[in-house]
Amino acid sequence: MCAAGKCCVCVCVFHQVWLLSVLEAVKVSPLIERVSDHKDFKKLLRTRTNVLVLYTKTATSGDSQLKLLSDVAQTVKGQGTIAWVNCGDAEGRKLCKKVKVDPSSKSGGSMVAFLKDPSGPPLWEENPEAKDVVHIETEKDFRKLLKREERPVLMMFYAPWCGVCKRMQPVFQQAATETKGKYVLAGMNVHPAEFDGLKQEFNVKGYPTFCYFEKGKFLHHYENYGATAKDIADWMKNPQPPQPKTPEVPWSETDSAVFHLTDESFDSFLEEHPAALVMFYAPWCGHCKKMKPEYDEAAEILNKGADSPGVLAAVDATIHKSAGERFKISGFPTVKYFEKGEEKYTLPQLRSKDKIIEFMHNPQAPPPPEQSWEEKPSSVSHLGSEDFREALKKKKHALVMFYAPWCPHCKNAVPHFTTAAELFKEDRKIVYAAVDCTKGLNHELCKQEGVEGYPTFNYYNYGKFAEKYNGDRGVSSYIMFIYWN
Repeated sequence: MCAAGKCCVCVCVFHQVWLLSVLEAVKVSPLIERVSDHKDFKKLLRTRTNVLVLYTKTATSGDSQLKLLSDVAQTVKGQGTIAWVNCGDAEGRKLCKKVKVDPSSKSGGSMVAFLKDPSGPPLWEENPEAKDVVHIETEKDFRKLLKREERPVLMMFYAPWCGVCKRMQPVFQQAATETKGKYVLAGMNVHPAEFDGLKQEFNVKGYPTFCYFEKGKFLHHYENYGATAKDIADWMKNPQPPQPKTPEVPWSETDSAVFHLTDESFDSFLEEHPAALVMFYAPWCGHCKKMKPEYDEAAEILNKGADSPGVLAAVDATIHKSAGERFKISGFPTVKYFEKGEEKYTLPQLRSKDKIIEFMHNPQAPPPPEQSWEEKPSSVSHLGSEDFREALKKKKHALVMFYAPWCPHCKNAVPHFTTAAELFKEDRKIVYAAVDCTKGLNHELCKQEGVEGYPTFNYYNYGKFAEKYNGDRGVSSYIMFIYWN
């Protein structure tokens, strides 16, 4: 089966064999097998388990596309094979004709999608179930649509790798089918840099962003990211701008059993309570918000029990800064155990109600910390507030992972991020970097860079923030994000 239409490549699947076309070939690794004879080609497919075949228009070049795949060939040595067919010479031309491959097509979307997930769904515009969505490819087509269309238009600006976009696309296409004829629901991949002006014009700061137009005029955004097809259809009947968000009530002003401390009350409280667990937090911190319900539930039991082994308290370290500075709080949340007014343990592993209660009944020192990511040899550049700006300003491409050492999602991402960094270690214009937001003054840097949860990935171009990375957290996704920027 060969992909056709607007793909940049013809991708043919022979059981577990992957075929892919590109425009130019570059310096070829010895691990990439050159094939021109049809019999040799069939033998290769028959005898190897996983084969990725690259068809090129000519034998000349020096483009970084095949440089990347030469590195991949080294990585998959023994597990997969990468082969190369030059369709520009006589024998190669015959082979390309036999397998019906045309390496002259021009768009990269299908290749990216295929490399990320060879068995995954087709591009959105190639999905027959999305036939009622108007798929826009260029800014010119976008302007033309707005100029000629009399019906209201709801435009979904998206990126192909965006998880929320993938989740919402079936809902959006169902809504397009249900409202066909009344409204226009359109989709446009605006991730490429050529659409930066468009994104700025319509305040596209993340994916997906929904923009509503009437007679070519932008009116407002649609922000229900948990919508059903019916929700979208109903909203289109009476489109209203997003409602202003209700200000969040401070934790200390809610009906909470937790004792909320201030700089002034901190010491006297510890004198009155010989065993106390204190959570230092920031209101904006995503992990603090996630932990609050668990901490509240534990406090309902521990703070109200007559025979409780200790109490739970909390300090907003962004307001009561003296307490935070005194105990060197550099990341949130930080949980410390105090005994008779003295700090005894810092407990990064306490995040759930059950673990908190279990600890208070039997206070034990936390397990020794593992070797930190920063201490392990890798091609990731570990940066801090003192060298962050200087390190990035000479790099054309920088993907930075802001993390906390205790964060499970960060731990899962580390090996994939590290492997991606290894592939680009020789390229002086590319860096994969990491910032431990719990270390020293880094929490201020992380706050400045818009970090509200861990891990957060930001992409920078010569030191300037370009966009947040919200893609999959796998090796190929980290690699292809840099490769296509």
